[in-house]
Amino acid sequence: MNALFITFEGLDGSGKSTHLKRTAEWLERQGVDFETTREPGGTHLGQAIRGIFLDPERGHIDGRVEAMLMFADRRQHLVEMIEPTLAAGRHVLCDRFTDSTLAYQGAGRGVDREVLLAIDRLATHHRRPDHTLLFDLPPELAQQRGQSHARRATAEVDRLDAEGLDFYRRVREGFLALAAAEPRRFTVIDTSGPLEQAWQLTRARLEELLVPSQPPPDQEGT
Repeated sequence: MNALFITFEGLDGSGKSTHLKRTAEWLERQGVDFETTREPGGTHLGQAIRGIFLDPERGHIDGRVEAMLMFADRRQHLVEMIEPTLAAGRHVLCDRFTDSTLAYQGAGRGVDREVLLAIDRLATHHRRPDHTLLFDLPPELAQQRGQSHARRATAEVDRLDAEGLDFYRRVREGFLALAAAEPRRFTVIDTSGPLEQAWQLTRARLEELLVPSQPPPDQEGT
């Protein structure tokens, strides 16, 4: 089996990071060789960019500036971590990639898609994942989770979490439009219900993609 690049996408509060963590624990038990990573922050440089990008004290940042920060992180991430890991034969599971930029900075901030695609061509040569899991839920619920009292109490509400409901709605619409345009690459998973229900759907899809099927037992007399 070739090493696959699989991304976990969705609104803040959608449960994508929770499902990525659970996936890693499950794949370890299956003996699958993989690495997990995230954007921004999958490299040493990316950690510095993440600190700037999500810091609520930064206030408003122009959408094109956000996009250029993300693609700088992404270029380094591809060169330093993603492509070498895939070349070594290990799957890569990534929390966010270019789809997030198209949804957040494109649909959310209103940056022209052609501008984003031009930067994407320079940074990644339009590199796309082999498969993308999109964790979807109503924006009202995503905002409620992203701005929950528990997250505020622990100072975990970042600059994007704190956005208004209209922003959440635009980003969700952006993600769903991407999934509709590439239905073979995307699997959309409803995370508005019980966690276990979403996990069962996630595991079933990843089992198809990442867990080698066992050959049927030899039948006597055949």
